[in-house]
Amino acid sequence: MALPAKNILSRIAHDLGLSEEDLLKQGMRSFLEQQLRKTNADIFEICGRYGVRNVNEMEQRYKDGSLKESDSWKDLQRLDHLEYKRAQLADLLEAVS
Repeated sequence: MALPAKNILSRIAHDLGLSEEDLLKQGMRSFLEQQLRKTNADIFEICGRYGVRNVNEMEQRYKDGSLKESDSWKDLQRLDHLEYKRAQLADLLEAVS
């Protein structure tokens, strides 16, 4: 039989000698840091593929003709989304800290 999340939280906090609030904050911080690392890795992979540092540089390469949109349009959209997600995660991480 599965224990409700509140019971599990209470048990873990008690066993580790932490308050429930501290345990929740540490868990949220750890989760957000993990998500931020994954997002940064995805950004690094796309940027490395096209030799750019960010979405703005990628858009500039479209403008100067050194990058064809037909081959990379989905990656540009994904990179833009990932940069937005990274900013959100950083804000959330700051709020938890």
